[in-house]
Amino acid sequence: MPNLVPPIMTKQDVIAYKSRIKQAMWDEEFTPYMTLFFHDGLTREILEDIKDEILAIKLYPAGITTNSEWGVESIDINKLGHIFQAMSDFGIPLCVHGETDGFVMDREKEFGAVYELLASNFPDLKIIMEHITTADSVALLDKYPNLYATITLHHLYITLDDVAGGMLQPHLFCKPIAKRYEDRAALLQVALAAHPKVMFGSDSAPHPQHAKECSGCAAGVFTAPIALQMLAMLFEKHNKLDNLQKFVSDNARGIYNIKTIEKEIILVKEEFKVPEIYGTVVPFNAGNIIDWKIA
Repeated sequence: MPNLVPPIMTKQDVIAYKSRIKQAMWDEEFTPYMTLFFHDGLTREILEDIKDEILAIKLYPAGITTNSEWGVESIDINKLGHIFQAMSDFGIPLCVHGETDGFVMDREKEFGAVYELLASNFPDLKIIMEHITTADSVALLDKYPNLYATITLHHLYITLDDVAGGMLQPHLFCKPIAKRYEDRAALLQVALAAHPKVMFGSDSAPHPQHAKECSGCAAGVFTAPIALQMLAMLFEKHNKLDNLQKFVSDNARGIYNIKTIEKEIILVKEEFKVPEIYGTVVPFNAGNIIDWKIA
């Protein structure tokens, strides 16, 4: 994720951030896939110089989500088209947090027009709709061959009712906000089927407890420690365990055209109690028993 403070906007930023990540991994064999923060100062020359250091470029509309103040004020292809065309020419995918600044439940649906504008004007540009939450976004997948999507764990489990239907649940508050039951059903349908244009994207956000349990709480759900286990539980419930590997790994490798180190994670059907807290961060489903664990 390039939306640090300050954001990752230059080749030097990318290299330094990658170095920090690798230092944090100790001796673990791990290759971080880097992204650049989209900004209107990008040029063909800059993109050509950085293309081998990054997997994609992520676009944030200004002020829409966490640390997006430096994002794009308006997606005007007359002003930004040269950047999209250069990305297309160099084979650099565009990842997008797709929301407008309209009514909160309509923001992603309204942004669909922008996806259609980009997809139709730059047909060779691979566009990933990040962490989609609506049936409208799902429908776009089969309308344009260059549109793809990620889906989070929490959006497969929750609706807005879970966030604010009873007592407010700040640890479920995220952007895009969880939507209606019919939207969740649409997400489940393509995820469980391992639709070839859909892949798992955790969007896991480790905001500390004090930043979540407060007025003006941070947006984001922390799922990283239990995502695979809860996906296994969900796919098993729907008799789709055979599609789990595609959803969490194979599809992404195909979409991004990457060859990864062969690793194996063994999941076992065994009860596991999700910790109440990891350090200072409260996880999704904290304190509850789930049916799977990592061996």
